[in-house]
Amino acid sequence: METKNIMIVGVGGQGSLLASKLLGRLLLTRGYDIKVSEVHGMSQRGGSVVTYVRFGDKVYSPVIDKGEADFIVSFELLEAARWTEYLKKGGKVVVNTQKINPMPVITGAAAYPENLVEKMQAAGVDVDAFDALGLAEQAGSSKAVNIVLMGHLSNYFDFSEEEWLTALEQSVPAKFLELNRRAFQLGRNG
Repeated sequence: METKNIMIVGVGGQGSLLASKLLGRLLLTRGYDIKVSEVHGMSQRGGSVVTYVRFGDKVYSPVIDKGEADFIVSFELLEAARWTEYLKKGGKVVVNTQKINPMPVITGAAAYPENLVEKMQAAGVDVDAFDALGLAEQAGSSKAVNIVLMGHLSNYFDFSEEEWLTALEQSVPAKFLELNRRAFQLGRNG
C-alpha cells in the first residue's frame, strides 16, 4: 500500500504523544512499517506540538512535507488552521472545537481568530469539527480529549473496534483504562 500520513497537532500537555503511541501500536498489529516523529515546540509553555505518524508497506522517512498529510488530527482550532498547508488534496482535518489562547492572545498583543472552521472550509479544506472536550468531560476527564479524538478518527479506518481497544489497553495505565474506553466510545459515536 502507498504510505499514509497522519499529523497530530496541538498544544503542549494535551496528550498528543499518547495519541501517536496508540496509533503506532494499532498499526504495528496490522504489520505496517511505521515511522513516528515528534516535533516539540515550546510544549512546556503551551506552545505548538506536532507528531507525524507515517505507515505503509515501506516508510523511508518520518517527516511529512506540505501537501502530504492524509489526516490532520487537531486538539485545538487554531492549531488546525496553522497546519492546513500540510494537508493533501482530498485529505481531512479532524478537529476539536476547543480554543486555547496562545501567548500573544493572553498578553493582549493579538486576538484569537474568529470563524476558523468556516475559513478553513472556504479555503477548500474538508473539516470534521466537533466538541471533543465536552465528550472527554462526559467520559470523566478533560484530559481524555486525545482518546476522544482517536475514537473519532477510528471511523475513517477499516480497523475493528476491538483492534483499537486492544491498542488502547496497551497504551494507558490500567487505572485509567475504563475512563479511556468511555472516551474512545464517545469519540467514535460522536
